[in-house]
Amino acid sequence: MNTFSYNRLYQFTHAVFLKMGCSLQDATTAATVLISADLRGIDSHGVARLSGYLRLWEAGRVNPRPNIRVIYETPSTAVVDGDAGLGLVVAPFAMQVAIDKAKLVGTGWVSVKNSNHFGIAGAHAMMALKDDMIGMAMTNASALVAPTFSNERMLGTNPIAVAIPANEQPAFVADFATTTAANGKLEILQRKNEDMPLGWAQDKDGNPSIDANIIRKQGALLPLGSDREHGSHKGYALGSIVDIFSAVLSGASYGPWAPPFPAYVPMPENQPGQGLGHFFGAMRVDAFRPAEEFKGHMDNWINRFRNAQPSEGNDKVLIPGDPEREMEAIRIVEGIPLVEPVEKDLLEIAEKFGLKF
Repeated sequence: MNTFSYNRLYQFTHAVFLKMGCSLQDATTAATVLISADLRGIDSHGVARLSGYLRLWEAGRVNPRPNIRVIYETPSTAVVDGDAGLGLVVAPFAMQVAIDKAKLVGTGWVSVKNSNHFGIAGAHAMMALKDDMIGMAMTNASALVAPTFSNERMLGTNPIAVAIPANEQPAFVADFATTTAANGKLEILQRKNEDMPLGWAQDKDGNPSIDANIIRKQGALLPLGSDREHGSHKGYALGSIVDIFSAVLSGASYGPWAPPFPAYVPMPENQPGQGLGHFFGAMRVDAFRPAEEFKGHMDNWINRFRNAQPSEGNDKVLIPGDPEREMEAIRIVEGIPLVEPVEKDLLEIAEKFGLKF
């Protein structure tokens, strides 16, 4: 496994987005969001996805020069049409609309339609932190998840991210799929030719499976909780909430009609909306209590939880965002490791566009 510097991967990714026809500003935004996943250790959503975005563009499903615009709004809400642009670009635009509305009226809520895969949700939620705001981001996704008691794929992994500022302590950043495991983790195991843990997915008949390729064999991912006895109905409910907020509310395609990420998978027929949908929120802390007072109490909250008594065999209690923050500090210095199949994908992209990698 070879390691590459952040700057090297950023510059290459930036060049690829330019070759796809993106503007300089959009290529910068897209590359920054994409590589932030690799920096934070979310390898499934970083440069490993670049070839997928490229295939969507080649299939005519990504508009490299979108006219992203607000099509409906009130003082605190908006609907954004992404014009089939890269979700990596559409999402920051929409999140900034939410932040700007929060600056004026305390909170901002934005639903998005006609978009594509937007990378890691946490990158967008964290945009609010610099303005002493709480940020929220969520998105629907390709239908790969079977609801509790079903063997039909109806929902996406539908992640939720919430970023909350603190004072002396690092921000609280929760970023998680509403499934037991994100599809990207299966893709990593596929590249390593390894099995997955029991409880992540089921086969086409609803039986538990450890085959990391089971999705390609008409299997399905499982909601958070894996099965009814372990609370999968709660994961199913969370994924449903994300789907409704992101897509039903905005006019995007929802449930089993959500556009698939793999470009070779046919688009669902009779789609009820346009593209993928996202949902963003920004809440000004001082709309509730003085920001410094709140952040001081967040420090207190974080310190108390961080110092909770660890259970046997564990060294410490983590705060949401700790592993990603620690990984970012390491990788910005030591570089980002890429498994051989991902490196091979990037070399093929370089050859396609006449770029150096």
